[in-house]
Amino acid sequence: MSEEKKNTVETENVNTDTAAEEKSKAAEATENAENSVQNEETADNSGSEKAGFFDKKKAKKLEAKIAELEKKLAEAEAASKEKDAKYLLLYAEYDNFRRRSQKEKDGIWTDAYSDAINKLLPVLDNLYRAVDSRDAAGLAEGLAMTVKSYEDSLAKMGVEEIKALGETFDPDKHSAVLHVEDENYGEGEIVEVLAKGYIRDGKVIRYAVVKVAN
Repeated sequence: MSEEKKNTVETENVNTDTAAEEKSKAAEATENAENSVQNEETADNSGSEKAGFFDKKKAKKLEAKIAELEKKLAEAEAASKEKDAKYLLLYAEYDNFRRRSQKEKDGIWTDAYSDAINKLLPVLDNLYRAVDSRDAAGLAEGLAMTVKSYEDSLAKMGVEEIKALGETFDPDKHSAVLHVEDENYGEGEIVEVLAKGYIRDGKVIRYAVVKVAN
């Protein structure tokens, strides 16, 4: 084989090896590219699935929170209705109590007035008798009976006469309208009763109007 032909064969072999190597590299690059794309798609799909998982989890949490708030709202509304019902019941009971108390109070006053008038009616009866009397003796007797019945009526109502004549002046029971200097009486001694005073259960109904000495 000539030298020139030998060189040509070697050159062809080198070219063939180079082409095979380049083809192998190209095939490897193509495979790597395909794998890269596949990996990217897998990563995208995985990210989408992961994002979807978190969205569902977040939605469930929100739904649970909403359900809890709705439950609390329902409980609050029920408690408010219960309080309103109790308030209305209490108000109705108080209003009924107020009405009953007012009615009883009015009844007590009515009964008290009726009782007082009933006790004073005998006094009026005796006054009528005195008016119908035809002589002075009958008139005097009628007036005496009137005074006696009046005193009895006051006693039945618990009213007592305030002691005054001969007593020492007491501003809590007596009202002095006149004053006299007289050695025959002690200091502050009541010498005359101008109008009798009356007291009931420690409360003065009318002060005794008196004349006081010294």
